[in-house]
Amino acid sequence: MTATLSPAAVDRVKDMVARAGALIFDVDGTLAETEEVHRRAFNDAFAQAGLNWCWSRVVYRELLRVAGGKERIRAFDAMRPSGASLSNGRIAELHSIKTARYVELVAAGGCALRPGVEALLATAQERGQRLAIATTTSRDNVEALLSVALGPDWACRFEAIVAGDEVARKKPAPDVYFDVLAKLALPASDCIAIEDSGNGLMAASRAGIPALITRSMYFCDDDFSGALLTVDELTEIV
Repeated sequence: MTATLSPAAVDRVKDMVARAGALIFDVDGTLAETEEVHRRAFNDAFAQAGLNWCWSRVVYRELLRVAGGKERIRAFDAMRPSGASLSNGRIAELHSIKTARYVELVAAGGCALRPGVEALLATAQERGQRLAIATTTSRDNVEALLSVALGPDWACRFEAIVAGDEVARKKPAPDVYFDVLAKLALPASDCIAIEDSGNGLMAASRAGIPALITRSMYFCDDDFSGALLTVDELTEIV
């Protein structure tokens, strides 16, 4: 937990979370540590397509600064010192193969919810709080993860779901959050965003939504100075 906050300040943030009209969750890294599954799916897709590409954890960490799977493929392609650039169609094909592989890996039990997530969702519902999702990943990826982790009726828990493939600009732009706020018909100040990355924090902040950070594997060193509170796991606030 953030060491600079006093116990009283931490308690105030917990109270803010408990009193919020809605909790808006990011998905990748926040609800589950999905990024290693995504990385494996990318590498499997490259191999299937006959590309001699393999993203190490170091390379993938840098590529995660680019929002969106197709955008990451394009960014990596631009880094190569030689060879013809991939067409938009080829990039879309690679991403489609990757998405299908991600779905397979998650369906095989490859990614559980992070500690505290299920308890926070249940507690929020008991309090009568509204729940929403604002994510950069695609709706197909959200469905793949949460249908396994929360069951086939997972979407019934969330009043609003906005994915990165449904808005003009991905995080750190605030578009997904603006769309969620419109669907909920709530002011930003009545909501709390739950994120794991600097890009997510910027997106929420630009939409005027206070944000709680739960550190994840790939973004633990991001600058979270604008967050209400930074924790290692959501068990710390339930």
